[in-house]
Amino acid sequence: MRLTSWAAGHAPWSAWAWRNTAFAAAGLPLALPAVLAVATVIAAPGHLPGGLVALLALCPTLTTLQRSRFWSLIGLNVPQVVWRERRFRWKGLVERLGSDATWRQFGYHLLAAPLAAAGGALVVCAWVAGMAGALVFSWAWALPLDARLPGWTERYVLLTAGGVLLLLLTPWLAAAVTRLDVTAAAALLGPNRAEELERRVENLAESRAGVVDAADAERRRIERDLHDGAQQRLVSLAMNLGIARAALTDLPPEARQVIDEAHREAKEAIEELNNLVRGLHPAVLDDRGLDAALSGIAARAPLPVDLTVDIGRRPAPTVEAVAYFVVSEALANVTKHAQARWVAIELRSRGDLLRITVVDDGRGGADPSGGTGLAGLAQRVGSVDGTIRINSPAGGPTVITVELPCGL
Repeated sequence: MRLTSWAAGHAPWSAWAWRNTAFAAAGLPLALPAVLAVATVIAAPGHLPGGLVALLALCPTLTTLQRSRFWSLIGLNVPQVVWRERRFRWKGLVERLGSDATWRQFGYHLLAAPLAAAGGALVVCAWVAGMAGALVFSWAWALPLDARLPGWTERYVLLTAGGVLLLLLTPWLAAAVTRLDVTAAAALLGPNRAEELERRVENLAESRAGVVDAADAERRRIERDLHDGAQQRLVSLAMNLGIARAALTDLPPEARQVIDEAHREAKEAIEELNNLVRGLHPAVLDDRGLDAALSGIAARAPLPVDLTVDIGRRPAPTVEAVAYFVVSEALANVTKHAQARWVAIELRSRGDLLRITVVDDGRGGADPSGGTGLAGLAQRVGSVDGTIRINSPAGGPTVITVELPCGL
């Protein structure tokens, strides 16, 4: 069954055969400029090779047409070379003449394209010859009997067999021409390997920055929805319960106990929701920046916090959010695990870097692999290409240093 399917897929009438044939044949007109350029050089040796100069000038147009041929006929996307300057400016001309991409494309159009076109012509001739040989009996039968050559039957049997064999082999010839052309185009028409990797890295960096910004925007939306929705309802509920407890003094003790418990639960829910909102993205961070937002964290901490913020221009909102998360998470870890008596937090900007240092006098021994807190901290810092160093020997002190690029 597999052999039958394979044979049907590679038969002379298959889509595979005619797609490769169409691709090879479509390269014929695109090779004409190179043929004419070489012809002018041969016809006028020793003179200015105007044909080659014209071919060099036509390289961008020919490359565009070749990229269209590859994409539309075989679905191959040849990456486009990205130029910093426009083509018709002086700087753009200098940039193109000094780039290896231009000369690789010139080499393709001067050598590879004519060779591929010759292969395409050979494929077309093979189809015509194969059809003519395979159908030679029908043409012979159309002739009058006296016009046929003596012994034509034996000769035409060989021609028919040869034609059929040629029809069976021509699809593979077309496939070979296509593969060679694809290999040459991948190496010469697009950017080189280093440029391609650089382009991919830039695309990944841009897409990652977009994801980080989208996640930050989503945090802000959730914070706004919680603040305007659930938080306000809980506050209203707690106020009503407090009013009921103060006003309904003649209720049975069991009923008052229920109201007291409900009031306490509502206040605890408000506090937990406040902590959640502050951990997501506090509104004060957008309104007043890192100094005010971190001052609020330091004021609420259960241990003394020495906070120093020395930054000039405000960094990007995404960097601010990561910096806030770093300090908030580090302070929470110190409170829960370090058994520290004090914490010093320092934020300073130096050029395009925002450096954050968190020092505590706790017991030390913090291990990023021992939990999710420090690992999540490292992931959040890495999302903006930042770096983190944790120095926490047994017995302390623990020093966490984070550097965030501000040029996002």
